[in-house]
Amino acid sequence: MKAPFSPYLKGITERMRRLVAELSESYEYVSLHSADSVGFRVTISQRARKVSNTNMTTERGNVVRVCRKGQYSEYAFNELPEEMEGFANTIRRELDRQLDLLARTGTEPYPTPVLPDEPLTLFVEKETGRLPETENMEVLVEKMSALSDRGKATVEGALDCTVSASSTHISKMFITPNRFLRQSYVYTEGSCSAYAPNAEGEIKFAYDGVSGCGGPEILDGLEQVMDGMPRMMADLLGAEKVVPGEYEIITDPGISGLIAHEAFGHGVEMDMFVKNRALGAHYIGKRVGSEKCTMHEGALCAESVTAYAFDDEGTLAGDVIEIDRGILKTGICDALSAYRLGTVPTGNGKRENFAHKVYTRMTNTIFDSGEDTLEEMIASVSHGYLLRGTESGMEDPKHWGIQCIISRGYEIRDGRLTGRVVAPVIMTGYVPDLLGGITMASADRRVDGNGGCGKGYKEWVKVADGGPYLKTKARLG
Repeated sequence: MKAPFSPYLKGITERMRRLVAELSESYEYVSLHSADSVGFRVTISQRARKVSNTNMTTERGNVVRVCRKGQYSEYAFNELPEEMEGFANTIRRELDRQLDLLARTGTEPYPTPVLPDEPLTLFVEKETGRLPETENMEVLVEKMSALSDRGKATVEGALDCTVSASSTHISKMFITPNRFLRQSYVYTEGSCSAYAPNAEGEIKFAYDGVSGCGGPEILDGLEQVMDGMPRMMADLLGAEKVVPGEYEIITDPGISGLIAHEAFGHGVEMDMFVKNRALGAHYIGKRVGSEKCTMHEGALCAESVTAYAFDDEGTLAGDVIEIDRGILKTGICDALSAYRLGTVPTGNGKRENFAHKVYTRMTNTIFDSGEDTLEEMIASVSHGYLLRGTESGMEDPKHWGIQCIISRGYEIRDGRLTGRVVAPVIMTGYVPDLLGGITMASADRRVDGNGGCGKGYKEWVKVADGGPYLKTKARLG
């Protein structure tokens, strides 16, 4: 079925178009972004049940952006009066106060041209199996409770087993004098996690999940995820500490995605280029990885949790080749940063919600597949580890340092898995060294979209990342 466009947004469309027309008499550029996203979040453990009709991406509201003499200003609102002329005047007064304050304080904004406004009409309703707003929550809670019970019973020494699920039906509308864009799609994610103490009393944490562009039917995959929990926990409970050093490593698709996200995700968000806060600005056209390293970024790269048709500035979604066989080709950019830098936006302008500022943000960040098999990759390793299980990561765009915290590593000696497991694993390094060491890539590929990504410590949005199995070298500790 098609994910139906929001009846609420349909109902306010004509008033929104009149508002844009009214404001266009006073400003050189006017756009209006409207969002109406509904969904749920459910978390079930042995200790508690939490069911909510809000999650990270549910919202309802609007934001106007205007430009006068190169200065941009915004006004967000979520209550819309019937009488639009008076409301337009209210918005004008508030926007003019913002612009006047800049003038009085002598603030010098970044010089930015007026954004273009080429004519375009677009209406997209993506396919979905079910809708979160019509999901039978009693049945879903019962299934998730049964999964939690099964995990508690089957995972060795489990203190608790938590099952989480979230699904959102997103509808967005973008209006300018010449553009009228609408989209509607559903994304869903779910996870299973278990907690158990090892022989020393340390609590170990096993985690895995499912996600994708689609409805709550995606959560059926949690059955298979739970099937893998006992083996994963057994590996963690029997794990040893890794001996620090440099090793040959094979990253599973989840870890490959973590590297992609941290290495040349944040590092080439070009709003960082405006203030010279990213080393990537000085490496465009230069080698940053091996011939085996090609990386894509864009909402069109995969049908994931962030596979939208246009971004929050009305720029159509793209598929950007950031790295082509080791050469850094370009970064990604929101509209205002793009025109400040003299380039074009890439469809990566995203808001946490309608009341937040647009930043350049990732969508799908993915390594290209290769032609090798996992078996061939393992056979080529003298001494190293197959790394599985993403926990967290961070990077330094200014100096290209990277740190990834990985759930566990499986030792390889003389081309064979030894059965020895190490956990946790801290992988660190200099990004060009890590990417430059890639010598093999598998033919398969996976994209994961559980959780969210912050800009620094805030501004959380949905992202997805992934790739094939990759062989390279890294420092582990």
